[in-house]
Amino acid sequence: MEFFENIGSILRTIQIRDVIDILAIALLIFGIFRLIRETRAIQLLKGILLLLIVYFIASTFNFVMLSSLLRLFFEASVVIIAIIFQPEIRKALEQMGRNKTWRRYLSIFTKPKKSDEWENSVKKAIVDAADTSVIFSRSRTGALIVFERETMLSDIAATGTVVNAETSVALFGNIFFNKAPLHDGASIIRDGKLHAAGCILPLTDNPNVDINLGTRHRAALGISELSDAVVLVVSEETGVVSLAIGGSLERNFNREKLIKRLNELLLGEYSDEEKSRLFRRGRNKQ
Repeated sequence: MEFFENIGSILRTIQIRDVIDILAIALLIFGIFRLIRETRAIQLLKGILLLLIVYFIASTFNFVMLSSLLRLFFEASVVIIAIIFQPEIRKALEQMGRNKTWRRYLSIFTKPKKSDEWENSVKKAIVDAADTSVIFSRSRTGALIVFERETMLSDIAATGTVVNAETSVALFGNIFFNKAPLHDGASIIRDGKLHAAGCILPLTDNPNVDINLGTRHRAALGISELSDAVVLVVSEETGVVSLAIGGSLERNFNREKLIKRLNELLLGEYSDEEKSRLFRRGRNKQ
């Protein structure tokens, strides 16, 4: 009875803000586990839990040196966790930054509203990239073109050569010609212009990626996992045209489908059929 009375007295002291605080922590923990459950970080987390068990055993049996060493480790755990989980923390913060709800309220502090000139430039870049992909697909010429969106890729552009030129089929042809010095890297399209070429992209570390995919496709998936970029890939072996978006690969595009999909992703332009489908999806969610 005394035990239940103690629980009752604790419950009577709980206020609304305490409930909100508990729910916030629960959502934070749930979000962390959801973020790392399919990554290498889950194995690191298991290792940390194992160290906690070892520390508990060492403290119970009074293993002075072992428990002291582990205590020092856990005292510095904030810095250690930040180092170990740096990729996952960065990914989570980038996802928060790309959230449409937040962007709606923060848009006045970020990029200005896009002009008609910007839109025309992006449309031209899309058509030039699509025309290039058709030629490259027939000639089995590999290509990797990154369309920058909200996430700025200046650090990636710094690994290549800054160009800042209007896009054209001839320019893409010169860059990705297999004897050209920049053909092995990626080209970055920023605001409808070829910003940089010969850039080095991070490879995906997803263990579930098809083993038949080469380095070019793995690089496309890698940068799409770390940013909101849309990456156009032309396979040198098969000539298949693909898009990497959010860590996944969409394949087998022809010119018309590629232009339509890039317009959707970069300009938010949807066909009447697509608009109707998206409207029905929104109604179903409600």
